[in-house]
Amino acid sequence: MCVSANDNGIHVYEEVKAAGFEICAEELESIVEGHDVNKLKFHGGVDGIARKLHTCTTNGLSSDNKLLNRRQGIFGTNKFDEAQVRSFLVFVLEALQDMTLMILAVCAFVSLIVGIVMEGWPEGAHDGLGIVASILLGVFVTATIDYRQALQFRDLDKEKKETSIQVIRNGYRQKMPIYDLLPGDIVHLSIGDQVPADGLLLSGISVSIDESSLSRKSEPVMVNAENPFLLSGTKVQGGSCKMMITTVGMRTKWGKLMATLSKGGDDETPLQLKLNGVATFIGKTGLAFAVVTFAVLVQGLFTRKLLEGTHWSWSEDDALEMLEFFAVAATIVVVAMKNDKALVRHLATCETIGSATSICSDKTGTLTTNRMTVVKACICMNVKDVDRQNTASSFSSGIPDSAVKLLLQSIFNYSGGEVVVNKEGKVEILRSPTEPALLEFGLFLDQGERQASKLIKVEPFNSTKKRMDVVLELPEGGLRAYTKGASEIILAACDKVINSNGEVVPLDDATNDHLNATINQFASEALRTLCLAYMELENGFAPNDPIPLSGYTCIGIVGFKDLVRPGVKESLAISGSTGIAVRMVTGDNINTAKAIARESEILTDDDDKAIEGPDLLGMDIAGTEEAEESTDVIIRGRSVYKNIKKFVQFQLTVNVVALIVNFSSACLIGNAPLTAVQLLWVNMIMDTLGALALPTEPPTDELMKRSPVGRTGNFIRNVMWRNIVCQSLYQFMVIWYLQVKGKALFQLNGPDSDLILNSLIFNSFVVCLALLWKSSFFELC
Repeated sequence: MCVSANDNGIHVYEEVKAAGFEICAEELESIVEGHDVNKLKFHGGVDGIARKLHTCTTNGLSSDNKLLNRRQGIFGTNKFDEAQVRSFLVFVLEALQDMTLMILAVCAFVSLIVGIVMEGWPEGAHDGLGIVASILLGVFVTATIDYRQALQFRDLDKEKKETSIQVIRNGYRQKMPIYDLLPGDIVHLSIGDQVPADGLLLSGISVSIDESSLSRKSEPVMVNAENPFLLSGTKVQGGSCKMMITTVGMRTKWGKLMATLSKGGDDETPLQLKLNGVATFIGKTGLAFAVVTFAVLVQGLFTRKLLEGTHWSWSEDDALEMLEFFAVAATIVVVAMKNDKALVRHLATCETIGSATSICSDKTGTLTTNRMTVVKACICMNVKDVDRQNTASSFSSGIPDSAVKLLLQSIFNYSGGEVVVNKEGKVEILRSPTEPALLEFGLFLDQGERQASKLIKVEPFNSTKKRMDVVLELPEGGLRAYTKGASEIILAACDKVINSNGEVVPLDDATNDHLNATINQFASEALRTLCLAYMELENGFAPNDPIPLSGYTCIGIVGFKDLVRPGVKESLAISGSTGIAVRMVTGDNINTAKAIARESEILTDDDDKAIEGPDLLGMDIAGTEEAEESTDVIIRGRSVYKNIKKFVQFQLTVNVVALIVNFSSACLIGNAPLTAVQLLWVNMIMDTLGALALPTEPPTDELMKRSPVGRTGNFIRNVMWRNIVCQSLYQFMVIWYLQVKGKALFQLNGPDSDLILNSLIFNSFVVCLALLWKSSFFELC
């Protein structure tokens, strides 16, 4: 790769210069990841980097596809390297490396050689080819299941990571997938947003970043002009800002961390440990039965030859019989060992969620729709319903114009949301659910008060102080401070109020009690409340001065409605009936929390328990996003757990019947009715068709009526043992009756009678398996 030096002595790749850029990806990576202030100054600061990236800090990048593709070719895409889904052939090769299949392959090879030598082709190859066919079928079905599972996990992971961010391109704010970001893009961030790529701060207000995902440090990092570096994977904990993307994809610090973590292994889950214990027990039991069965069959052969006086004379038929004994014993071991390979894997999340006994749920966006609407307001001591069907003048009637003007100024002059015009020319409100609802209310009342004022100082909202403060220089002159936030906190900071005549009067005890009663009334109606206030700064204000915390004049109180999601009541009722305790966690007023909890039936009149206090639990403004990221569907986890138990119960029943039938027949009759090939085909039914059908069986509502399974609970419970014993006893009695009375029952005579009887026994065994599949007994695991 060729490089050349520019006028500043910095080496720039020829292809970078040819594309029209003056800085390469490696240099940008070094500046931001290394927090290298000296290099940043050398390049002319943030504005110098913007010039070298050929971007506009106001209008962003151009949407011209040719230019974007050129930029992408030089700096890469904002995607992380992920392990590619392996080809189907790789899964086939992995399945063939199974030790049990290797044992079977050896048995098939020996059976083919001996059979062809003794009986010729094709008669002598039947058993060997039957084993080969069962191996290939099992391998291809297993590989198909694993391959499809890998594709499904890839699609699920891709869907989860698809998030959007506010970006400026061609001068317009628009939502864009984070994967489409390129160096030079201008991105807007606010509280709760995850930084989508490495970059530099352009402008911001009290920006604090949580970098614990990268450094494990709990203290937030302040980002400002002296420290303008923003790293991918961190989260905005306070304030809002505009940043310029400089590094994307695997060049970011987050991308490098993900590449390192992807090399680690996974620990076994409690369910996997339980399954391993079951598999070990089955394997040991199968080995013991195989050894005893082989010994009994060989002892029977020797006894017969001793009685016949031919114990010193061994024929080819005797050798084939010995080989059949070995094949039956080896197959018993293989059938037992295969249980370990047929169990469902990589289900840690489903397993954990399926065993949950308590659920702590965020309210906003989880139990509710997270779509706020202002439905009530108390302005100038007058409580009014906000009806969008009526005109703004009907709402404003009885409210002095001066008070409406102050209300609109407090809404529009500084907000965590923004009113913008999109590419279609339509008005669009951006940001958190509460702010758009307040801005929509302002647009509803708009009387032309959306005039710009000069911002002197801003202290953005955070979950600790629960308020937002701003100082403005008004167009007509003078300074004014506005504040809005949690109603109790803002009202406590007020000593004056605007009365019904539009006059500013002292906030006496009676008026204060009236406003607090209004707040509680709104909250009892499941409304989130917000109080707005202002203060005239007659003595002047400097940017370094702290914004006053008290002495404000109350403008009014607004109430937001956030509807409970459809189906929440029913889901919570089902959860409660199964012993799962549901708890709602929110930063709202306790009366609002109680009202929502009652509306969703978390609380009832007989169970009125609500706890408040900062020591209980701290949840930041990103609580909804965190809850959505870590939430899974409990019913899916329970379905997986139940299906695995049904699968194991099915396998254990089949194994017990096959082992007991062959063992008892060998001991009492001297031969095994289920041949090696037949046992292998039974094993194929268990490991492939059973594994394909049971773990993918869809969940049902009945699952939520079951109690959760604890981490240390027994995997095979008493009801499963009962099912296994009863089903095994039933099948054994059927097969044993056919073994003893079958010839007489079906009037079988002639040289092929044993072969026909064994075929009947095998088919009866398979029919019993089909009945077991549909048995109600089988469902009670």
